[in-house]
Amino acid sequence: MIQIPSVNTNALLQLPSTQAHQPSIIGCQSAFSKSHVHEEIFPFSNINQNGINTYGKEETNKDRTSKVDNYQENRDIPPENCLEKGFLPVLKNPDFLALWGGQVFSQLADKVYLVLMIALIDKQFHLEGQTISVWVSTMMITFTTPAVVFGSLAGAFVDRWSKKTVLVTTNIWRGALVLAIPLLLWLTQDFRPLGLLPAGFVVILVVTFCVSTLTQFFAPAEQATIPLIIEDHHLLSANSLYTTTIMGSLIVGFAIGEPVLAAADSLWVQIGGSADLGREIIVGVSYIIAAFILLLLKTNEKVENHTKIESHILSDLQDGLEYLKTNLKVRNALIQLTILFSVFAALTILAVSIAEVIPSLKAEQFGFLLAAGGVGIAIGAAALGQFGQSFAYYRLSLSGCIVMATSLVSLSLTNQLWIILFLVGFLGIGGALIGIPMQTTIQTEVPSEMRGKLFGLQNNVINISLSLPLVFVGIAESIVGLKAVFLALALLVILGGLFTWYNPHR
Repeated sequence: MIQIPSVNTNALLQLPSTQAHQPSIIGCQSAFSKSHVHEEIFPFSNINQNGINTYGKEETNKDRTSKVDNYQENRDIPPENCLEKGFLPVLKNPDFLALWGGQVFSQLADKVYLVLMIALIDKQFHLEGQTISVWVSTMMITFTTPAVVFGSLAGAFVDRWSKKTVLVTTNIWRGALVLAIPLLLWLTQDFRPLGLLPAGFVVILVVTFCVSTLTQFFAPAEQATIPLIIEDHHLLSANSLYTTTIMGSLIVGFAIGEPVLAAADSLWVQIGGSADLGREIIVGVSYIIAAFILLLLKTNEKVENHTKIESHILSDLQDGLEYLKTNLKVRNALIQLTILFSVFAALTILAVSIAEVIPSLKAEQFGFLLAAGGVGIAIGAAALGQFGQSFAYYRLSLSGCIVMATSLVSLSLTNQLWIILFLVGFLGIGGALIGIPMQTTIQTEVPSEMRGKLFGLQNNVINISLSLPLVFVGIAESIVGLKAVFLALALLVILGGLFTWYNPHR
């Protein structure tokens, strides 16, 4: 009798992976029992515990890999009996904690940086009796220009470089640039004006342009890193935390910017430092702290030697566009995100007009309305991270479109403060239901070698969608009125939702 050698099933389950993380069905042992894994991968139950086909044919490692791959490709949402859901498994991931910690310090530094620049303009260049808006507008145009010009190019370069290296070095350079501002202003204080602009103000514009350019490399690298360190069925929770952090830093960063800068100056003087240096130090050090936290990150990515690849950066951009043409799911997700950010950009303009028609609110208090939207996004993101894994992404997106459209229509019908605050918060919840699943769709669908290109294109498109409403919404409101603009935005959101609902690849 021939003795058949036993096969170690644990060894067979150690399948090779082209991704930086293990396949989600195997990588979450606590979420799936061995019997569940066995049933899902081997649905005909003709494989015994020694890896031998009951028909007499030994199941090879290649066969098992193929079945797991087929399982992975055909799943739409994670299995219902995955035990670990919500934020806990994501927060147990030390690599995500490092990325998240770096994001917190980096995002707060970005927001406080803008407050710092406005404070410097107000103190050194703004004259009494002048309007400060011209100075601030010039600085903001300088800050947003790299996003439009370099967004796609930066994403293509990120695909060629180590994501961790990009994350760390961009933060170090941004921190160094901010720390150099006092020295640069001191060196140029006796320089002649360059045209109509003081030399010191030109220094601020140059530093701002460089900081924003580095941010264009940081953003796609950060987004492309998340699917490298997070298993597919936890991406929704990870993106919920990611989005909550962005919105939280947007609200908190601008709110605490001035007090933090004042406290930093005061503390710096108390420990014997020169006046007016504490502000630059706190912002620059925040970027550097983010860099040191990101040093703990392990992406396990394999970066090819791209010096041997005869590809041009423009061909990489063309590859990204061609991929969008062939992958309807990713293209529709990008369209949804574009509509979403356009609506929220329009809301930042319309919030001033809404505040004007509310009897108990002044126009300059429009920030309360925007804060309500931010709170709504945070609530929606938290709910999605905890419970969203049980729903298909296109269903979540359509639900978000219905919520947003309902809120926009209702906003056109009332001028009561508390009702408007509720509706804007409800609008934020709908935005989370659209934005987070669509971002997760892009991360799960796009192969690792294309993520930098796609995220670069995404950042470029989103920055344009954030800019165009600033130009046209105010004009449209003055021509057709606030109510008509809200109804038009509601129609745009519903059309976007239906476009995703009828996606043939859902």
